[in-house]
Amino acid sequence: MAAATAIFQYIFLLILVYQFDQSYGQQSYLNNKQFDCNVNWSTAMGFKCNGAAKSCRSYLTFRATSTYNSPVTIAYLLDTDATEIARINNVSDVGRIPSGTLIIVPVNCSCSGEFYQHNASYVLKGTVETYYAVANETYQGLTTCQSLQAQNSYNFRNLKVNMKLNIPVRCACPTKNQTASGFKYLLAYLITWGDSFEAIASMFNADVQSIYAANELSPNHLIHPFNPLLIPYKSEPTYINTSLLSFHLPPSPPQLPVVPAPPTSNNSSRKWVFIGVGIGVGVLLLLLVGFLVWFLRYRHRKGTSLAETKDHGDNNFASESVDVYRALPESESKSWSEGVKFAIESLTMYKYEELQHATGSFAEANRIRGSVYRGNFKGDYAAVKMIKGEALEEINVLKQISHSNIIRLSGFCLHDGNTYLVYEYAEKGGLSDLLHSQNKESYSSSCTLNWKQRVQIAYDVADAVNYLHNYANPPYIHKNLKSSNILLDGNMRAKVSNFSLARPLNADNQNEGSLNVQMTRHVIGTHGYMPPEYIENGLVTPKLDVFAIGVVILELLSGREAIRHQGEVGKLGEEELLYATINKVLDGENVREKLQDFMDPQFRNEYPLDLAHSVAQLARNCVAYDLNTRPPMAEVFVTLSKILSSSLDWDPSDELERSRSLDHAR
Repeated sequence: MAAATAIFQYIFLLILVYQFDQSYGQQSYLNNKQFDCNVNWSTAMGFKCNGAAKSCRSYLTFRATSTYNSPVTIAYLLDTDATEIARINNVSDVGRIPSGTLIIVPVNCSCSGEFYQHNASYVLKGTVETYYAVANETYQGLTTCQSLQAQNSYNFRNLKVNMKLNIPVRCACPTKNQTASGFKYLLAYLITWGDSFEAIASMFNADVQSIYAANELSPNHLIHPFNPLLIPYKSEPTYINTSLLSFHLPPSPPQLPVVPAPPTSNNSSRKWVFIGVGIGVGVLLLLLVGFLVWFLRYRHRKGTSLAETKDHGDNNFASESVDVYRALPESESKSWSEGVKFAIESLTMYKYEELQHATGSFAEANRIRGSVYRGNFKGDYAAVKMIKGEALEEINVLKQISHSNIIRLSGFCLHDGNTYLVYEYAEKGGLSDLLHSQNKESYSSSCTLNWKQRVQIAYDVADAVNYLHNYANPPYIHKNLKSSNILLDGNMRAKVSNFSLARPLNADNQNEGSLNVQMTRHVIGTHGYMPPEYIENGLVTPKLDVFAIGVVILELLSGREAIRHQGEVGKLGEEELLYATINKVLDGENVREKLQDFMDPQFRNEYPLDLAHSVAQLARNCVAYDLNTRPPMAEVFVTLSKILSSSLDWDPSDELERSRSLDHAR
């Protein structure tokens, strides 16, 4: 028995040694740590310098952009050899590579202190470029904001155009274990949406087990977009399975079918080909003439019967669209008609009578707010919003985006020159109503938002806006983010609404270091949510939404409105902007007491003060006067995800006990 036990222990020890040996020297998966620029995570600094060699040939992947779209320009960005890029990817040195195309880039990788890196350099070109933007936009995650800050002497607040940055590009060399297994090279691939371990292995003709080992992962681990994954190779990586690139590249324009060449080239075959083509052209011409005759007759018939159709109250799509079409100036009618055709493809086209029946003829009892009414469609509630004139821009925006925290548009109706939009119904109404109602007694205690609910709402809004900025196609700036445009469903989950002012980001700059700066002469928005650069200069960037979400977070913390008047009751006093008060709270002495005074009394002190301080600090960063110091939306989202995770684990009894301990200590 003792001998059996000894043998078992020996075998167990061998297994432990084997497992340790297998994992020793492999690289840790980054796991989204590159988005938190304020924390110097070790894994964000680079891959560990623990390979069999201190320097080696290594490989990266890069997706061509509108600026870096040839081996020469990509080599210039990554400080490598354009001829080698062209050879590996089988393209011309100076040939243009379509945007989005995934290519392999060879680099020289060497140890620099504790970490491997390939050295490149970059000259700042825009006034709004940050370490985060350079790392995640220009270099597509091949470096991190943490490593850029560590290897450059410039403070992140003092970055200016024409400054030259050192770029530590992430790369790695095989470990002893990998070398012993025959692996000679490592390729750093940036994960994208829809990827899986199996798909990545197939794409690069690699072994999936070796991918697990190289990144210290297992099949049960989740992998996230914009994180680098090491792919081990036994020979030079030159293979990308293009059949899988449909998950990663924008769809190609449809191609005309190619008619196969005849099997022989004799005169008889050619004659029959010409005869066939002639017959085809003749049939096509006949069809075209027939269509023109039908179309002209149809236009004449529709013109003579339009008045009769309208008198009978026919609210089908034809009559409704004609009514609106006739009401528009001639210069706008074509774009309106094309827009309606585009919108109707995937949305329900309601009849006006259906909306009347659902809303009780737009009864006051069903009014939610302004021109928005509750409608009952066969037992299902929806919100019906009436807009004077056309609303094609909002319709087309909502058609192109889909996110659980963005209000869903289900259909629309055109009637008497007005547009009626039908949205999913948010049972709890607007966030502003719950936070700022003049008669809070009208709300039951069940509608009072507690700490966890408020952090969840902030997280939901950040998730939605992060999607708009980084993942929608095309990306959008909301431009009108405020608490009244944030709706809550029955589970108190947030839905961002009102996309009437949304603007697409500049498609030409989406993959560059630029933060999509645009200008406007028409400053439209809500005072208290608009950043100074927009009010003063009409400057529109994604940081406009970042500023607004900072104000919303402050509303969630304090329960106060974004702007209020100070002074005696009934008299117009001086305006107090909520975002201007947070610096006074967090600066100077007695921060704890000032923060407690700032928090919404509805909390009744049932919130974690340390997490409240973190949320307040994040909000202050978001509403910074200088847009360059505001964090990008992805960073806001990651920070809130961590705070939400901590909040869900928080127990109110812990805070009560801590407060008692502090009182006793005093």
